[in-house]
Amino acid sequence: MSGHSKWSTIKHKKEITDNKRGQAFTKLVRAITVACRDGGADLESNFKLRLAVEKARQVNMPKVNIDRAIEKGSGVGDHGFMEAVYEGFGPGGTAIIVEVLTDNKNRSVSEIKKVFEKGGGTLGQPGSVAFLFDKKGLMLIAKKEKADEQMLELIDLGADDVEEREEAVEVVTAPNRLAEIKGKIEAKGGSILEADLVYIPKSRVKLEEQVMEKVENFMESLDDMDDVQAIYSNL
Repeated sequence: MSGHSKWSTIKHKKEITDNKRGQAFTKLVRAITVACRDGGADLESNFKLRLAVEKARQVNMPKVNIDRAIEKGSGVGDHGFMEAVYEGFGPGGTAIIVEVLTDNKNRSVSEIKKVFEKGGGTLGQPGSVAFLFDKKGLMLIAKKEKADEQMLELIDLGADDVEEREEAVEVVTAPNRLAEIKGKIEAKGGSILEADLVYIPKSRVKLEEQVMEKVENFMESLDDMDDVQAIYSNL
């Protein structure tokens, strides 16, 4: 993927190596459990759950793990996980949004604050950074041989923005239309590689290499936390 890709720049994502796989599974189990609790266990009617399960399949999570997470989310007892979004500024004034699933918000905010401070940033109040981003649906579609025709078709299906990449096409949608447009693309035989609800920065900052390295290390530290589900920046 191009270095300018929305997918590769707005969301801090790392290749999952063997030593990270267990941590990735832990995060995905939480996401599936919460999605199931909030919207039910039916994949067809619960789009949030469908997205979480698709992510789990993409990293080869065993079906038994997925099924157990769904069963847990469908249980009578409360699993205790809560969703939270934290905002702040990382090294070099980089705007950062952190999505969290936690069973203890006080612990999470304390640990995240420490990572911000240690990395040379500051954890802000709600709304201190969010205005710099737009919430959008984002999909990565396998590129067809006639990419120009494919992109025109995607626009006709209701996409807000379409961009061609080296081996895929990025599609941006309104957040409330992601499920609808995803379904239309699949109905026409399109192969969706990834789909998610994300924060896209309204503008981007460019940093010197030395500061860039600090930002990467900072986001690595955030990503290493089990509670952290996703990290977005305007880098």
